[in-house]
Amino acid sequence: MGVTGVGNAHVPRSALADAVLERVTSVYGGAADPERAAAMRAYMKDVAPFLGLPTPLRRTLTRTVLAGTPRPAEADCTAIALRCWRLPEREYHYFAVDYLRRHAGRCTSGFLPVARHLVTTVPWWDTVDLLAVHVVGALVAADPELTADMDAWIADDDLWVARAALLHQLRYKERTDTERLFAYCLRQSGHADFFVRKAVGWCLREYAKTDPDAVRDFLVREGNRFSPLSVREALRNIRT
Repeated sequence: MGVTGVGNAHVPRSALADAVLERVTSVYGGAADPERAAAMRAYMKDVAPFLGLPTPLRRTLTRTVLAGTPRPAEADCTAIALRCWRLPEREYHYFAVDYLRRHAGRCTSGFLPVARHLVTTVPWWDTVDLLAVHVVGALVAADPELTADMDAWIADDDLWVARAALLHQLRYKERTDTERLFAYCLRQSGHADFFVRKAVGWCLREYAKTDPDAVRDFLVREGNRFSPLSVREALRNIRT
């Protein structure tokens, strides 16, 4: 059976999370740049406050934070992600996303409700897309029964949940369930929001790298159902 429902975001006990959170708040906090933080917050449409850490610096600091730490269990991944998400500054969310990307293989299908919580809490493309592709996508690839949950996500009223469903196969290439991909795109073809329309085009464009004829033929049949944005994105790298 698929995993259903988010429920309460319970944070399990984790000595590793205790150590990592102490380190990351000290190391990241010590490098904060308030002037840069204001510019980053404005660029990201005020979704959250920032510490002002540019990506290269943040990645260097992350290596310092994680030096010598052991491989996590799923409970550790859950605790680290949820505790980072409770911190206001966006860089802590980025830290959690990067940590989950690195250790997605340590998590079972039972982690999907946690991933959904992260997708729907302080949501914006900068975290949702990476979670969809590298965490949700990895979970579904490891447990195909979770496709039932993706079938529910694509119909969800929350645009970020629907976007995550659209994008979860983005790196599957030859393993893509083409029928499901096209069905998801059709399911959201009339969505009013830019981020969903963009995701429709993006996932089709990415799959076109694997099977351009399939995408071209699909749009010949169904293209009038999609927004110009979705079609333009889908056909960006293939000839019509």
